[in-house]
Amino acid sequence: MTSPKTLFKDLRELPRRVSVRLRLTLLYGVLFFFAGCLLMAVTYVFVGQSFSDVLRPGSDLTYRSADGYSYTTVPVDDLRTGMLAQLVKRMVFALFGVGLMALVLGYIVADRALAPLHAITAAARRLSESTLHERIALEGPEDEIKELADTFDAMLVRLSEAFDSQRRFVANASHELRTPLAINRTLLEVALTDPEVSPDMMTVGKTLLATNARHERLIEGLLLLARSERELTTRKVVDLKEVADTVLESVRKRPEAERPDVTLNTELTSADTVGDPVLLEHLIANLVDNALKHNVEGGEVFLRTGVLDGAAACQVENSGPVIPAYEIDRLFEPFRRLNSDRIESAKGAGLGLSIVRSVVNAHRGTVVTSPRPGGGLIITVRLPLQPQPR
Repeated sequence: MTSPKTLFKDLRELPRRVSVRLRLTLLYGVLFFFAGCLLMAVTYVFVGQSFSDVLRPGSDLTYRSADGYSYTTVPVDDLRTGMLAQLVKRMVFALFGVGLMALVLGYIVADRALAPLHAITAAARRLSESTLHERIALEGPEDEIKELADTFDAMLVRLSEAFDSQRRFVANASHELRTPLAINRTLLEVALTDPEVSPDMMTVGKTLLATNARHERLIEGLLLLARSERELTTRKVVDLKEVADTVLESVRKRPEAERPDVTLNTELTSADTVGDPVLLEHLIANLVDNALKHNVEGGEVFLRTGVLDGAAACQVENSGPVIPAYEIDRLFEPFRRLNSDRIESAKGAGLGLSIVRSVVNAHRGTVVTSPRPGGGLIITVRLPLQPQPR
């Protein structure tokens, strides 16, 4: 049974759950009924006063009956009481009927009054990074709603400028950061081919090459993370099975990234979605690389694609160390690793799962991660399914 405290809390929170249109309708109806009751009271007093002014209270009123021959005498007070009772009864019926009409008209008026707000809400839902050039441009009188729409348009201008600045920064950073590292790698590789290089210098050169490669991976990850956090500019029908096949082929061509002691199992079926093929390839590649790198000797990795719960899904399951459930969300933060932020940092830049989450969000999907019994993770990505043509 609901306690009085819970009931009071529900009643107190009821106005928050009722729509503005319904609240305005109820407000119009309550005000109309209040005004109607006030008008009834005033009419009752005025009619009673007028009756007393015309006929003296306490006297009798004699009138001819309908047959025209007899006369009937009625006390004025009884006549006044009966007439006022009939007046009240009929005014109550009239108030009830007109009140229902007032509620209907109030709902219509509230809908028309909120129509500009619906236009603003629809525009806010429609606009994205790729359509920030559109404006609400609400026409009408210079009222509060027009001011709200103009303020929203001004905010869109600032957002458009901010996104343009971000795109320019990403493009410039891509060139300015990649080029010096590529030059350093080339110079080191050329220098290490010199037969006169001493063993000590050879060791230093290989260490610098490894450090340079790690910096390149870090920059590529940061640029990919920045790109995945923006609105998609490329939308194509993509089969996750084909993307997974491409990733597997790439993994097999990179022996340095493959764990020969880890068994890679696949269960791939077609699942069409709409999105950026390059970003989706990075998504599955990061999941597979993460599963291979953070595994145990003789472990297993399962890569699955297909339709799951009405969505195009990709699932990667891997064996590995036991991961507490409360640590999982932290793994999706940039530069976060299990147990320590910097341990075994040479394995990667610490951006793999962050990129996965950003790509999933850009495609309006969901990612669910859970600990695997016995150790490891099960990561399931669900993306909107491309409807099949009829």
